[in-house]
Amino acid sequence: MPIIEQSEYSLPFIMYRNRHISTIYAALFKKFDVPGYTREKQELNDGDFINIDFILKDSKKAVILCHGLEGDSRRTYNNSCAAYFQEKDFSVFAWNNRTCGGEMNRLPRLYHHGAVDDLDEVVQFVLRKGFEEVYLIGYSMGGVQLLNYLGWIKMDERIKAAVSISVPTHIATSAAELKKGFNRVYLKNFTIDIKRKLKHKAAQFPDFINRDQIDKISSFDEVDHYFTAPLHGFASRDDYYQRVSPEFSLKNITTPVLIINSLDDPFLGERCYPRTIAGDSAYVYLETPKYGGHCAFPLRNSMYSYAEKRAYEFFESF
Repeated sequence: MPIIEQSEYSLPFIMYRNRHISTIYAALFKKFDVPGYTREKQELNDGDFINIDFILKDSKKAVILCHGLEGDSRRTYNNSCAAYFQEKDFSVFAWNNRTCGGEMNRLPRLYHHGAVDDLDEVVQFVLRKGFEEVYLIGYSMGGVQLLNYLGWIKMDERIKAAVSISVPTHIATSAAELKKGFNRVYLKNFTIDIKRKLKHKAAQFPDFINRDQIDKISSFDEVDHYFTAPLHGFASRDDYYQRVSPEFSLKNITTPVLIINSLDDPFLGERCYPRTIAGDSAYVYLETPKYGGHCAFPLRNSMYSYAEKRAYEFFESF
């Protein structure tokens, strides 16, 4: 029964009991230097590319970091995690989804929650370097990609374990949650960034992307109906939500994975806490701290977060 009922996470200050304070602090106010990465462009089979940032340290152990929606390899949570694992002598690989990381991709295709083919390209890039143990960490959307990857793709035996943090395991309820109350602030920020990228893509590919539809975007409903679903081969928005929600792939996972979702996460609906699946699985672990916000989990007297420390502890147990 791999459900962790009593999380060891405790808040550094009482003010972080407010889900929005902890989330906004981590996203806007926490600062962490970008590691001294080397960047390599990975050419893809369809003629596109992704950029992978990495630091080689240990020749045996590597960790792959998967960023969240409208993020990139150099977001604060990634920087903090990368530094922590470097201290533990891991080589670190932080990849950028298509359109992310400061360089627009070549094709009309964007990124999405089910882009496991691109994640597999990253994993194969890492495995070719000869590592004996490879671990994965995903934040929010990156956590969805990670869980789908583990559930859809046959794993190489060198993939030892993974951790998925603040992850919407049921996409539709997460999208609905972001339309409520103060959460609309986060939604607005996401849609501003997404609309900017879509306008760039519409200029590149006017036959694929309707410029007028971009102005209709007010939530993920429009993003996924007009763009995500048709551009990536899904029949509809609902088909997309159904097929890429990890709730429906967790049962197939045979690699140890820990999901850390705080109960006060403003991005997550009730179906984003897969207690039944974790209770029935020998591989899916679920930890639900009472507090922590979204991709936050601040610690007292530490520049790191609970998430990366807990990830390392979990990896060390296998």
